[in-house]
Amino acid sequence: MSITKQKLVTGGAGFIGSHLIDRLLADGHDVLCVDNFYTGTKPNIYHVLDNVHFELMRHDVTFPLYVQVDQIYNLACPASPVHYQHDPIQTTKTSVHGAINMLGLAKRLNCRIFQASTSEVYGDPQVHPQSESYWGNVNPIGARSCYDEGKRCAETLFFDYNRQTGLDIKVARIFNTYGPRMHPNDGRVVSNFIVQALMGEPITLFGDGTQTRSFCYVSDLVEAIMRFMATDAGCIGPLNLGNPSEITIRELAETIVEMTGSRSKISYHPLPQDDPVQRRPDISAARQTLNWEPTVSLQEGLTSTIKYFDGLLSGNEPARSRT
Repeated sequence: MSITKQKLVTGGAGFIGSHLIDRLLADGHDVLCVDNFYTGTKPNIYHVLDNVHFELMRHDVTFPLYVQVDQIYNLACPASPVHYQHDPIQTTKTSVHGAINMLGLAKRLNCRIFQASTSEVYGDPQVHPQSESYWGNVNPIGARSCYDEGKRCAETLFFDYNRQTGLDIKVARIFNTYGPRMHPNDGRVVSNFIVQALMGEPITLFGDGTQTRSFCYVSDLVEAIMRFMATDAGCIGPLNLGNPSEITIRELAETIVEMTGSRSKISYHPLPQDDPVQRRPDISAARQTLNWEPTVSLQEGLTSTIKYFDGLLSGNEPARSRT
């Protein structure tokens, strides 16, 4: 008889965290969701509140946590520029103090811990595409630094815990991810463009639109995380997880306008400070280590994401809230 495992997901009421929880529950695990609801929302987890294998705890990871679990997935941190720049000091605290507290918990429990790092550790990259061996080009004192440097410091802590104490770690650098349950006001291009297109508002495009991004659908990312956590202890990362298919921001805007049948026009604005010109993952290591690569096309992923936001705006999806 298989033994049910207790999984802790910090930031579990967030966009990616809630999808990860769905997968863990579907695989037969007990899940403890920890969130302070700074950016995560209860509607993201309404559908699992009655599941006997699910437990919700309101908690801020900048404070120590004492629970009994078998694995930890540390996803707690505001992840969009609008949210992480709203309170940059708290963002850095969440990344650094949160990592310290979750690493301390993992050490006490002697359990495996996953760190959701980010492609932002590469900054405005001078190497393209970005492989894990690239050290990045990050402004340490800019408006985005609270997130970029916070995540870089968290990686340092994870690898030092591994070297110094032998802690079983997994560090993934997550590239742009999209899908249902994104916050409509998170300032990310996919959610921004879809909401603006559905509402017939001008599409806000920063810069000339030639900057590129690579977008991974959330189910593909969750699959990669699950495979990563199932690898042996010697596979610790950092590991790029994302979709290597590259598209310009202008092409993305035009695609969304066409798919929504919107009459919205593109409105150009100055490029924000330190906004990366190019962002595309080299996922050679993930392909080899995890036997994984994204399978959901941009067209397919945008279709379900547009459907979600259409329902949200028309009142057919649970309302977003900050509490």
